[in-house]
Amino acid sequence: MSPKPLQLYTARTPNGFKTTLIAEELKAAYGLDYDYHSIALSKNEQKEDWFIKINPNGRIPALIDHSRNDFQVFESAAIILYLVQHYDKQHKFSFEDPDYQNEALQWIFFTHGGIGPMMGQANHFKNAAPEKIPYAINRYIEESKRLFGVLEIRLADRDYLVGPGKGTYSIADINAFTWVKLGTDYLDSFPGVKAWVERIATRPTVQAALNIPPPSK
Repeated sequence: MSPKPLQLYTARTPNGFKTTLIAEELKAAYGLDYDYHSIALSKNEQKEDWFIKINPNGRIPALIDHSRNDFQVFESAAIILYLVQHYDKQHKFSFEDPDYQNEALQWIFFTHGGIGPMMGQANHFKNAAPEKIPYAINRYIEESKRLFGVLEIRLADRDYLVGPGKGTYSIADINAFTWVKLGTDYLDSFPGVKAWVERIATRPTVQAALNIPPPSK
């Protein structure tokens, strides 16, 4: 058992980085500490029996909260929401106002149901599929661009996705950033989105999170 309150099971993927990012933000803001276990995706460690007991879907990331009777959470957005529910008491990354919190949920679901799956499929068919299928590559890249266009509408005159005025950095941004930053081939076509990515990337917590787990040597 981890001596620290939280045990995170993760890997160097956009969904994994979402959870190390919220963990690093909470650590910096509140001193909430955590351990992580780097899952060897190339060895299918996430399919082993011990991990399936934590996440029956056999995917990273997953979380065990030792301070709450070893409560288990899987799915990256669910982990983010769980952590702010229990540990962001001052609403530094979430919202006390129910309308802003609902807006945050809207953008989280937008990312979880749209940007993540579409960019994941685009990457697979472009870089990992055993054969190149132009229709599939084009379909998922074009849909990813369309979703970036939705973000551009929102971010054209805002710094962050949710909050008063130009917005405040929140779980909505954390949930989307790790996927959107991968769109380097077409970010230049979306200046508001590009500026948002660059703004978030300057945070020391973000830079730390993107090195957890560290790259393989």
